[in-house]
Amino acid sequence: MPDKQGSAQMLTMRKFAAAFLGVMCLAGLIGCSHSGQPPVGRWEGSYETDDDMVVVRLEIAANGTIYLSAPDAMDIGGTPPDQRGPMRDKLAATLSSSWSGVEGRTMDFDGRVFRKPGGLAPQMEWNPDSQKMTVVVYLGMKTIRIPVHAVKDFSDNPWGG
Repeated sequence: MPDKQGSAQMLTMRKFAAAFLGVMCLAGLIGCSHSGQPPVGRWEGSYETDDDMVVVRLEIAANGTIYLSAPDAMDIGGTPPDQRGPMRDKLAATLSSSWSGVEGRTMDFDGRVFRKPGGLAPQMEWNPDSQKMTVVVYLGMKTIRIPVHAVKDFSDNPWGG
């Protein structure tokens, strides 16, 4: 049976271990947390498959306001190849002409993922290591991740060609 001094030492060691564990957990949380400050800049990009086309324009202002537009054409699998170019042109023109009317919005940002306030579904994904942005578009039942590239000024041709 331990004496009073041994019991006191055991209690002190347990308190030390609990405090040490608490400090380590806190340090881990701090180390894994990300800045809530979104990146500032402009991005654009496009996505095309046999069945869908999307053009994307994104701007994040210094105050964190997000401007995003992504006109699309869905279920176009039966479109003849000679009509796809005009469809691309129309989407690009829609993106350019409607940009001035895009309303700014705020999103929750955890340092990597943008979500609608209080929402769960990702809207955009930021990789702070590679400085790459991805816009998440929901077309019907499809979730599409569109990599966008940083631009100084927006282009009239987001298709990159």
